[in-house]
Amino acid sequence: MVRTLSARIERFPVRGAFTISRGAKTHVDVVVAEVTDGMHIGRGEGTAIYYKGDCAALALAALTGVTGAVAAGAGRGDLLALLPAGAARNALDCALWDLEAKQSGIRVWPRLGLPVPQPMLTAYTISLGDPAAMAAAAAAMRGRELLKVKLGGDGGAAADMERLVAVRRAAPDARLIVDANEAWGSTDIERTLARIAPLGVELVEQPVPAGRDAELEGLRCAVPLAADESCHDRSSLDAIVGRYRFINIKLDKAGGLTEALALRHAAAARGLGVMTGCMLCTSLAIAPAFLVGMQGIYVDFDGPLLIEDRPHGLHFEGSDVFPPDAALWG
Repeated sequence: MVRTLSARIERFPVRGAFTISRGAKTHVDVVVAEVTDGMHIGRGEGTAIYYKGDCAALALAALTGVTGAVAAGAGRGDLLALLPAGAARNALDCALWDLEAKQSGIRVWPRLGLPVPQPMLTAYTISLGDPAAMAAAAAAMRGRELLKVKLGGDGGAAADMERLVAVRRAAPDARLIVDANEAWGSTDIERTLARIAPLGVELVEQPVPAGRDAELEGLRCAVPLAADESCHDRSSLDAIVGRYRFINIKLDKAGGLTEALALRHAAAARGLGVMTGCMLCTSLAIAPAFLVGMQGIYVDFDGPLLIEDRPHGLHFEGSDVFPPDAALWG
């Protein structure tokens, strides 16, 4: 059967505000790819990696540029040559996985040899702000088991410490992850980690700007470090080993479920722990990422909770995210 690829941009408003060290967002534009064989439709969603210079419009143009190749039979194995890693390839790769599942009548997880998916604990993000605002946000979410605290704002390490102390006081029983989003490049990281460790922080994501990872060489880290902006796909791993103990896998960075699964396997072979995360996105993007997350240690799938999600999205209950049903994806 001849396959047809269509793509579009969809906009979803952010609930309140989402603020990190690089700025604030009031909405997110995602690109959606749909591949049909005339009987079945496979769908996938991607969010542009904006700090890499991508945007939804460029992702849409990239998908439009490969409609002929998809119609001619290009499959997931051809995408590495057709598209660079990013939102466009992620959306198309996931759409093809979804289409294959619908054509075969077999869900993606058994095709991967995975056990029946179960609900997973997901982190919930506390946006960057002043200590009082972050404490109020943490207090509102104090029933959640795992909070991810965005740091790296004005005032340097001392101000970040105030923010983190305020969050800990507001949510004394929560487990904490910190995400510096590359903003600690001028900080004494070893000293900073030693100061935040007594607050029960379990993990710190991306303290230094991507490309400056060598600055972490030989540090005595009181809290394990996770590479996010420094780790996109398997080609990133050589610069990770010995500097980070975890990587954050995001399907948009990897360019799809296919590469994300390969990256998880390669990371495990190198002794690296895995957090599976997301950009701001809807449940359609989290559904395929769920299959990577169930093979890792930490999961950060709160993207749909931070925006006005699409109808009939994933089910969230308490601190858990539940597996997608076949009507959503896969």
